[in-house]
Amino acid sequence: MIKEMPLTVKRAVELIGLFVLGTIVVAGNTIIMPLLMAFFFSLMLLPVFRFFRRLKVPEAIAVFLPILLLTIALALIIWLFSSQIGALLNDFPKIQHTVAKHLDNLSIWISKSYGYSPADQVTFINEQSKKMFTSLGGILSGAAGSLSGVVIFMGLLPIYIYLIILYRNLFLKFLLMWFKKEEFQNVEEAVRQTEKMVKSYLIGLLIQISYIIILLGGSLWLFGIQNALLIGIIFAFLNLIPYLGALIGNILGVLLTLASSDSITDVLVVLGAITAVQLLDNNILMPRVVGSQVKINPLVSIVGIIIGGVMAGLSGMFLAMPVLSILKIVFERSDKYKQWGVLLGDERPLKSQMQA
Repeated sequence: MIKEMPLTVKRAVELIGLFVLGTIVVAGNTIIMPLLMAFFFSLMLLPVFRFFRRLKVPEAIAVFLPILLLTIALALIIWLFSSQIGALLNDFPKIQHTVAKHLDNLSIWISKSYGYSPADQVTFINEQSKKMFTSLGGILSGAAGSLSGVVIFMGLLPIYIYLIILYRNLFLKFLLMWFKKEEFQNVEEAVRQTEKMVKSYLIGLLIQISYIIILLGGSLWLFGIQNALLIGIIFAFLNLIPYLGALIGNILGVLLTLASSDSITDVLVVLGAITAVQLLDNNILMPRVVGSQVKINPLVSIVGIIIGGVMAGLSGMFLAMPVLSILKIVFERSDKYKQWGVLLGDERPLKSQMQA
């Protein structure tokens, strides 16, 4: 008989496997990330597809219609965001004057507090500008590469979604062939739970985006804050990235307010409105919308989001939570990897397991 591997060897193999998997994702993220994103969107669109099939719509058309609806929704969001950016650019002369005034005030404060004269500050800025411009060519080429990657990503996404939904039964059969017949029920339950979790999570995020834009943009508009809707849109989408996105959204909201207003009161209003909407979202609205579908502890969430961003950029940060949730579902249903499911979860033991 073949001897079972020692526990330490098993753990070493698992860690090596994680490293190899991470290397594959980094090297092939332009291929893997559109596929992964399409997989999650396909799970979200499955109920719409099934609705059209119940209406006796031909399968190919029933697959196409949900993708068309999703494309229209995304196009409306892009149009709304671009219209707000256009309105911001129309106010550029005023923004330029306001920013210059804030910079003058900052220069005076630095001069009084640290003894750096305005001339020294200008010299320092000029030196840093020269350093920045030396690397501008690399930055622009990287931006062009990123733009082309986004175009390819968006072009492949609907094709992948269409094919994944169309060949869903083939992929399920392929998955079941890796397991014994007595394990089929457990695998099917995991697949159904994954579908339910992803559907609830993504639909919940769409609802969350809508009410944050309405609540935050509307409240700022009532207080007379310029670019209120743009601040609401930016914060709503950045809030899709748990923990880190809200912090970036606060910073950008303050910067947009400073660029269009001389009053510190407006900045306080923006911070207060964002805080109020965030408290309402975190404690009342989001738990009811998504429920308890995503139970990942905050430490693993933050580390996972950072790793996802390093490995695959913004799409990796966005997909980190659903990927971790699926891994948790798989680990919890596996006898060999249950400990990883415990590590990802947010259930804290009532007492230390080392106590007698």
